[in-house]
Parts: sequence; C-alpha cells; structure tokens
Amino acid sequence: MGDRKKSKSLKKGKEATVGSFSGSYQHSKMEILLAIFLSVLTGIVAIAFYYEHPKAEIPHGISEHQKLYVLHYFINFGFGLATLLDKVGIMSEIHFLRVVMATVPPLKDTRLHIKDLSERFCFVGAYERMCRYICRKTNSVVVCVGYRLAPEHPFPAQFEDCLTAAIHFLRTAQDHGVDPSRVVICGDSSGGTLTAAVAQALVNRRDLPKLRAQILIYPFLQCVDLNLPSYQQNERVPILLKKRTLVLGLKYVNVDLGIIEEVFKGCHVSEDRRLKYQKWVSADFIPHEFKTRGYKPSPTHLPSKELCELVEFVFDPAFSPLLAEDSVIAQLPETFILTCEFDVLRDDGLLYKKRLEDHGVKVTWCHLQEGFHGTLFLALFGRVVGFRSGAKGLEKMVHFLRLM
Repeated sequence: MGDRKKSKSLKKGKEATVGSFSGSYQHSKMEILLAIFLSVLTGIVAIAFYYEHPKAEIPHGISEHQKLYVLHYFINFGFGLATLLDKVGIMSEIHFLRVVMATVPPLKDTRLHIKDLSERFCFVGAYERMCRYICRKTNSVVVCVGYRLAPEHPFPAQFEDCLTAAIHFLRTAQDHGVDPSRVVICGDSSGGTLTAAVAQALVNRRDLPKLRAQILIYPFLQCVDLNLPSYQQNERVPILLKKRTLVLGLKYVNVDLGIIEEVFKGCHVSEDRRLKYQKWVSADFIPHEFKTRGYKPSPTHLPSKELCELVEFVFDPAFSPLLAEDSVIAQLPETFILTCEFDVLRDDGLLYKKRLEDHGVKVTWCHLQEGFHGTLFLALFGRVVGFRSGAKGLEKMVHFLRLM
C-alpha cells in the first residue's frame, strides 16, 4: 500500500516537473509572440501616422484642449490605418472606416420602440445613438434614413434617397401616429447638407404637407469659396481639418483628389459664376467679430476651363444649398442652425443664416463659442469623450424641437 502511494506520488511529481517545463516553454513562446505583435503594431502605427497625421492646432479658446488633441491623435491613427490597409490590399479605406463606425453602440432604452424598415444594408449604426437620444428627450417619432453611400454610389444618389424617404414619410406620417404638419428634418455635417437640399426640393410640392422646420448642425453648404475666414482660422483645428473637408467632398462626388490645390485657389469657379455667387458667398457678409482671429482676403486666380467643366455639378443646390435661388430660399420653413467657432464650416452656417433672415425666414441660431466640428455627436458618449460645448448644443436643439 505504501509503495503504491509512493509510486503514485513520484508519478505526480514527474508529471508536475514536465508540466512546469512545458509551462516555462509556453511562457517564453508567448513573450516572443507578444514582442512580435507589439513590433508589428508599432510599425503599423508609424506607417499609419506617416500617411495621416497632420499637425493639429488646438486654439486656446477650447478649455478642454488636451482632450481634443488626444481625440485628434486617435482619429488620425484610424484614418492612417485605413489608408495603410487599403494600400496593402487587405481592406478598402472606406470599408474599414464603416466597420469602425458601425461598432458604435447605441444608447439602450427599453422604453423605445424601434423598427427596422430597411430592405438592404444601411449605414445608420453610428447615428442610432443620436436618434435614440432625440426620441427619448423630445418624445418624438424619429426616422433615420439609410441612404446609399459614396463612392460606390456617387452624388446625387444620397440626395435622391433622402428626398424619396422624406416624401414617403410626409405621405404616410399618420400611419406612424405623426401629425404631418409637425414634421421636422434634421442632419449634421454632410447630413446637414442633405437636410437643407431636401427642404429646398420640397418648397414647391403642392401635393405634400409643408415641413414644420429644418435643423442644420454645422452643415457644409457651398463649394465656391474655401478660403472664408473660418477656413483660414480653423484650417488645422480637429476634427474636420480644411484639407480633409475637401478630400471627403471629392470622394463623395468620385472626383480625383489631384485637383485639391486648384479648388482651394478657386480655379474651379468660372468668372460668370463668381459674379453671380458673390452676392451670397463672400467674406464681406461675415460679421467682424468672426474675423478677429485673423483673416486675409485671398488673391483671385484665373479659372481653369477644364476644371470648371469637371466639377460643374458642385454648384448644384443639391450639393451646395447656399447657392439656391432667392425664390426657393424665401419659401423655406423655420430653421435651427448650429455653428461652432472652431469649425471650418462655421461661415457656411453664418452665410445661410443671413440669406434666410434676409428673406423673412425665422431662424434660431445656436453658436457654440468653444465648439468644433463633431462636438454634438461626441457629447453622447459621456464625460470621457464628450465636451461641454456639445452638451450645450444638444440642450439647445432639444429645446427647439420641443417647441415644434
């Protein structure tokens, strides 16, 4: 009995010894793999930043400037990694960015009734958080349009999808328990462009109820002058840097990025168009207080006939709503416009505000003195990522909606 126990004990000891050696070997192997992984990751980070890490300028007017710089760092890493993966053929840049945005978790609320009416994949994941917030805070029915995306579907596919959705909802609003006379359309950034364009397209529709209002959150509204004061002052302010604005715009219309510098100079605007649009798009109409951080009138460059013909469609009001005729502007519904001091698109909003008010359209203007492009969206992620200016903007927008 004792010998058997001793034998068993020795056997266990032998196994333990072998196990210990095996564990030590595994430990070394894991360290090697971890070292390789970290080395590769470091290389990826370096290459990614080589492709995409423009120097940021965080203005002193933003109190949470360190947080914004960190955010800028991570966003540019994402853009750089997307570019790298695209170049080595692993995944297209656009697809990678969509995958990242699609992972944004929505705000959970069991009190909301959510219904998916889409018949195909629609990229609305990242904005579901905003939609749920608006729905909860205003006790509204919120419809999020999953329009087709560029570059697979270049302009004007997005506008056409949004217009179709708006028309359909206005016709069927009562089926969803909505008063058709109280429909408000809303969008931010390029979504603000689409919102403004849809509102303009609906003004002459006598077969549909009139929109109650439109909400434009730091919208892109014109491609005539990309050297307005806000473009000069906020050229390197995160999140929407000046160059990135045009890169995204050209990808939207599926035009080669090699024309960027010429477009910045205004060589895409013919003399006839320049004369026509100067009454609507000019730094002269920007209030003086928005020029105090520095502004220099840009020299006029001769237009390029070839370039003018190539990008002629960017002057379509569906792409540049600020360029709509006065007869259309005068019929637009009550409008809420949000602008941010440290946003390249700030002056687009200011110019549109002026045009609307000049034609008797009621405008509620919210200007975030410490705001930057994307600040409202970030406010939905709490204190770690959110900024105080964004929370203020959300409150103002919700208040406006409650009055509707």
